[in-house]
Amino acid sequence: MFKKLIALLKNKSGVTAIEYGLIAALVGVAIIGGATALGGGLDTLFTDINTTVSAESPVATTP
Repeated sequence: MFKKLIALLKNKSGVTAIEYGLIAALVGVAIIGGATALGGGLDTLFTDINTTVSAESPVATTP
C-alpha cells in the first residue's frame, strides 16, 4: 500500500495538463479583455459606417 502511495506522489503526468489548462485560461482572459477594450470603439466605427452607407444609398433617397 505504501509503495502505491509513493508511486502516486511521484507521478507527474497530471502536472502538464494543469499547466496547459492554466495557459488556456490566461489566453481566454486576454481575449476577453481585448474584446472588451475594443468593443466600444468597434461599435462606434460600425455605427458610423452604417450611417454613411444609409445616407448614400439610393434606396434611402427614394420618396
